[in-house]
This record gives sequence, structure tokens and C-alpha cells, in this order.
Amino acid sequence: MTKQAMTAARLKQEVENRGTSSHFFTRSTMRYFGDTMANYGVKTAPVTVCRYDGTTAECWELFRRKAVQPSGLSSSAFFDINTFERVIPKEGEQ
Repeated sequence: MTKQAMTAARLKQEVENRGTSSHFFTRSTMRYFGDTMANYGVKTAPVTVCRYDGTTAECWELFRRKAVQPSGLSSSAFFDINTFERVIPKEGEQ
């Protein structure tokens, strides 16, 4: 069996099904930031992210295709490839 590529929709499903504490994909959060699922993509290969406590984690990088208006928010979000918990990178490590 071939391994499926990670997509934004599949990542959202995994985050919700694993019972993580993340509210990243909730309708109210996305509305607040002016985002839609169509604006998201996932990098094809996991990236290594350094956390605040100095440990590293292999993560899926969820990126915005276009900056969100009116704030211009364009940063990526990172989710652990095993637990699907949100990982906040150390400042300057993105």
C-alpha cells in the first residue's frame, strides 16, 4: 500500500480525530483570522522544528498560499507528525 501525501484537509482531519487541544481549524478561529481551508497547503516533506524548550520535533508545515487580509498574516503553522499536536517554534527558527 502506498503512503498518502499529507494535504491540508487530511491534516485537519487528523488534528480533529486525535482529540488534540488545538483550536487552529475551528470555524470561529478561522473566521476570526479571515482564513479558509482553500488558502492552506502542506509542504511535501516533514521539517524539523526547534521548540522553546530546546527539543526538536518532526512536523508538517501548514502554509498560507496568500497573506490573510487585512492583517497580512502569512506565517506557517507546524504540527507534530506523530501526535498532530501544534508545535510553536522557537523565535527565529521558522
